[in-house]
Amino acid sequence: MPSIEESLEIIKRGCDELLIEAELVAKLKKGKPLRVKAGFDPTAPDLHLGHTVLINKLRQFQELGHEVMFLIGDFTGMIGDPTGKNVTRKPLTRDAVIENARTYEQQIYKILHPEKTLVMFNSSWMGEMNAADLIQLAAKHTVARMLERDDFSKRYAGGQPIAIHEFLYPLIQGYDSVAMKADVELGGTDQKFNLLVGRELQKHYGQEAQVVLTMPILEGLDGVQKMSKSLGNYIGIAEPANEMFGKLMSVSDTLMWRYIELLSFQPLSAVRQWRQEVEAGRNPRDIKVMFAQEIVARFHSQAAAEAALADFEARFRQGAIPDEMPEFTLEATADGLPVVQLLKLAGLVPSTSEAMRQIAGGGVKLDGEKVSDKGLVVARGATVVAQVGKRKFARVTVG
Repeated sequence: MPSIEESLEIIKRGCDELLIEAELVAKLKKGKPLRVKAGFDPTAPDLHLGHTVLINKLRQFQELGHEVMFLIGDFTGMIGDPTGKNVTRKPLTRDAVIENARTYEQQIYKILHPEKTLVMFNSSWMGEMNAADLIQLAAKHTVARMLERDDFSKRYAGGQPIAIHEFLYPLIQGYDSVAMKADVELGGTDQKFNLLVGRELQKHYGQEAQVVLTMPILEGLDGVQKMSKSLGNYIGIAEPANEMFGKLMSVSDTLMWRYIELLSFQPLSAVRQWRQEVEAGRNPRDIKVMFAQEIVARFHSQAAAEAALADFEARFRQGAIPDEMPEFTLEATADGLPVVQLLKLAGLVPSTSEAMRQIAGGGVKLDGEKVSDKGLVVARGATVVAQVGKRKFARVTVG
């Protein structure tokens, strides 16, 4: 196994908080594989790259020789995690939970080593709890402590209802750590309260408290809001290879480094070398190509990654798009910039009405793809090549 210093560098890569680092060092010094837990509620059947941030960290723990426990919260999924919600979230049906859980299992092995992954379901122990057991669990926490949680306190102050079963969620998530005897638990920054409940409950049950490691919430393609299907700024891990590659290439040069830190499996030494090369004048596009190929190969195949690159090159370098063109940075609202305004502000059309006429006639392309929706909005943070007709081009970054 790597040295403790080497392990810490890998474990802390991209993490937001590590609570408590000294405790993790003490656990590592014992020289035994740690039991590393991360829980996922099967609330949606399809994963995007934002979901994989935690799964990537689990893989890093696997490669350091530790035991990874991938917990599917089939029991808690029927409660509904209230984290970050300003209203009570509707619980899932049992059938929906089972179907989504099955899909999760199929997808996670694109990242995790199957032979090193223990998939668990919290219904295994929660389903055996009776009413008295649940009351005893509830007695180990107070309403005052629950109201310390930001989303609960805001809803309480605003007079919005909080259902009793929502208080049970962090308790059950915490008890999962007891049942699994977790040494480390991973979660997003929005899960910090729940993860710390796990530490407290382990102490109540006479166990050594788990170390908590929180990972940041990955920004979407707009570079502003979190990656989300509902916001349309996501990259799904089941998307076609060419589409995935193209979306990754559209990421801004600044956001690219954030994605590499949280999503790439390249060693830190290689990433540092890339940064130095870009600072010395290397085109960041070259780094982006390597990163995009890595991600496409992970979720499809190396052959698919090569084909996606070839397709991209054919459309953007060998096609009619010139290497040199005017470049603009245009300010936008939080929702982005309407394409008709983008075309006008970049000087490609004299007016928004002309932009709409060009779109209707099939004369407008963004990144080589024909635009047919006059109401299309380009997200903040995106960089696109806009084209009107055969000869008018501009590279636009929406700020």
